[in-house]
Amino acid sequence: MIKYLSSNKIPLSGINFDGADRHRIQDTVMDKMTKEQRSRCMSKIRGRDTKPELLVRKYLFSRGYRYRLNSPRLPGKPDIVLRKYRTAIFVNGCFWHGHEGCRYFVLPKSNAEFWRGKIERNRERDRTELRLLAEMGWHTIVVWECQLRPAVRRQTLESLDYTLNHIYLEDRRIISRFG
Repeated sequence: MIKYLSSNKIPLSGINFDGADRHRIQDTVMDKMTKEQRSRCMSKIRGRDTKPELLVRKYLFSRGYRYRLNSPRLPGKPDIVLRKYRTAIFVNGCFWHGHEGCRYFVLPKSNAEFWRGKIERNRERDRTELRLLAEMGWHTIVVWECQLRPAVRRQTLESLDYTLNHIYLEDRRIISRFG
C-alpha cells in the first residue's frame, strides 16, 4: 500500500523527511480549492468594517470617544482617527499584516513565495505609514486581531482607553507648559 502526503496523490514512499526534503514536498502540495473557489473566497475578505474593527469602534463610542473612519487625508487611511487626541488607530489582521510571533500568523504552504512577498510588502508599507504619521505629529496605535480574542479583549480595550487618556493629558500638559 502506498501512503500519500495529501489528496493530490504525492507518494511518501522512499522520501527522506530529514532536512530540506520536507520543505520541498510541502511546497509542491497544491491548494485544496480550485482557482475559482479560492478567488471567490478571497473576494469575500473585506478591508473595512471587519469584526475586530467594529469591536474597537463600539468600545470607543461607548466610552464617549468620537472619531472618523478611514481618513483619506492621512497616510495609510487609518481605520479610526481621533482628531482631538491626534491619534490614528490601525486594527490589523494578524495574517495580512504579518504579526510576528503570533500563533494566528502562518504562511500558506501553497504559493509560499507569493505570500511571503505580499506580506513583507504589507509590513514595509505599514512601517512607512507609521513613520509618516509620527513625522506629522500624530500618535499611532496598532491593535492586532489576536489582541481582540475573547480571552484578552477586555484587557486590550481597557489599555486602549488608558492610552488615549494618557495621550490627552500629556498633550494638554505640554500645551499648558508652553501656552
